[in-house]
Amino acid sequence: MGEHVRNGRRNRELIVVAGCGRMGAPMLAALRNASFDAVGLDVVDRGVPHVTLEPSDVFGTVKTLITVVRDIAQTDDVLFGTQNLCAAPLLERIIISSTLSPRYVRALRNQVPDHITLIDAPMSGAQIAAQEARLSFMLGGKDVELDAVQPLFDAMGAHFHRMGAFGAGMQAKVLNNLLAASNTAMTRMVLDWADDAGLDERKLLDLMHTSSGQNWFASGFDEIEFARDGLEDDNTIGILVKDVASALDAAPTGADLSLPKQVQAQIASLTPRKR
Repeated sequence: MGEHVRNGRRNRELIVVAGCGRMGAPMLAALRNASFDAVGLDVVDRGVPHVTLEPSDVFGTVKTLITVVRDIAQTDDVLFGTQNLCAAPLLERIIISSTLSPRYVRALRNQVPDHITLIDAPMSGAQIAAQEARLSFMLGGKDVELDAVQPLFDAMGAHFHRMGAFGAGMQAKVLNNLLAASNTAMTRMVLDWADDAGLDERKLLDLMHTSSGQNWFASGFDEIEFARDGLEDDNTIGILVKDVASALDAAPTGADLSLPKQVQAQIASLTPRKR
């Protein structure tokens, strides 16, 4: 990781985290806690420290860009649109940590100048894991490129899975999230059925944790911030609907899509669950 001059002093290269919401804000905090020269960029003032709303504040100094925005449209805006950071003069690498269609991610190589390294690094673990700097990253890129930024991932996460070339991390992530969506949909349905049968929620969750029905969503039900949410466009349930769409976009030719589409519909129909 190199150095640059900013405000008359020498610093390590500037790292910009674009998108400082539920995941991006704690990722930015983790980088700063590890003494990296990192700032955030967002289009909304969320009251997060060290975040600017002005791309011009970072355009001339950013060398590493980490995108954690919601979707393809926002990613395009950061890279090529209103913010246009892909044209930043010192930019050396872009790390895609949003969950997006693998087809879109792989196509970025034809849009981004060759001198800029592209790494896909979507993460798993929900907001609690980001806050505790124990995210799981699924990484795509050349080993030498991943080695160069491993200290950044060490600051933000605890598990690192190198899946292959650029785009492989995203392919792994959407498949992982398809399972996460399935677990979410089925666990919520089972809990609803348990309510109807008069079973105690906590006793049933404890049973699942030590039995054949064990899954990430049920075992982490009390910690996962969206466990009781219903569908909202801007919450994690809504993002899961989007993530299933990303998995469907990258499905093998001729694959049977009926089950994932049913999972997507079930997630989209969720209503808030009372405590």
